[in-house]
Amino acid sequence: MSKVTVVGAGKYGSTTVQRIAEWDIVDEVVMTDIVEGLPQGLALDMNQSRPVLGYRTIVTGTNDYADTAGSDVVVITAGLPRKPGMSRMDLLGVNAGIVKSVVQEIVKFSPDAVIIVVTNPLDQMTTLAADVSGFPRNRVLGQAGMLDSARFAHFISEAADHDVLDVTAVTLGSHGETMVPVPSLCKVGDTPLLEALGNDKVAELVDRTRKGGAEIVAYLKTGSAYYAPSAAAASMVKAIIENAGAEMPVCAWMEGQYDIDGVYLGVIARLGANGVEAVEEVELTDDEVAGLREAAVAVKEKVADLEDLDL
Repeated sequence: MSKVTVVGAGKYGSTTVQRIAEWDIVDEVVMTDIVEGLPQGLALDMNQSRPVLGYRTIVTGTNDYADTAGSDVVVITAGLPRKPGMSRMDLLGVNAGIVKSVVQEIVKFSPDAVIIVVTNPLDQMTTLAADVSGFPRNRVLGQAGMLDSARFAHFISEAADHDVLDVTAVTLGSHGETMVPVPSLCKVGDTPLLEALGNDKVAELVDRTRKGGAEIVAYLKTGSAYYAPSAAAASMVKAIIENAGAEMPVCAWMEGQYDIDGVYLGVIARLGANGVEAVEEVELTDDEVAGLREAAVAVKEKVADLEDLDL
């Protein structure tokens, strides 16, 4: 029996649950939250949509981690969302405490699970989850590149007035200021991105992609993005559950690729039943590799901030 748990029944978590359930790729999706009644009510509502949409996956809402036991994949969405003017680093202290307690429960009830972290600041929280769990690093990964690449593709599609499903976009590096969009791997149809839009326009789109989350937060005033993020997280779950060997940009542990070692970083990885089956060292330009290495240095510096927290 296949089982996925999503920790957090906010908009991000519940929408992730909805997407996974509607794809009918597992027997059960468990949604857990500290707010009594919230996951139960949402689960009941989703389950009543099954006859309409024609899927069988059952959604279980709970406040008890015992109900998550035996999960194949656990997605951690729990944490404080960003507010206008708040950086991802502002979230570090409060969300570190939340992620630590969640991971301890995951280890207790699902010791063989793959953990996908989406809580911000993403790179640090993924590192913390790996450290607290003691799991092999391939079984702990973060969701960032899938979302950032999707945002980049959307902006490219708009700028080029081209079908978004015929746009190839890739972002690597860190989730945030040191994100590394990769124009050399991006295309508009069969046309290389730089040729299609030019350097200045691409630079503008890169900057907008880096600030993509903050742009949405500024509009919403309260809360943050969840439609695109949940689509990205659910796609990662699908690749793992189906053991598909799908290649996608994720936050994965580096072991010498691009001469980068000992850090979680956004790269293209092949996903399967064991989480990250392999990090794919794709061909990049010298500038893109340099950007990736700079991002690795920045992430290591930020991860060091975890040592100053009283957890």
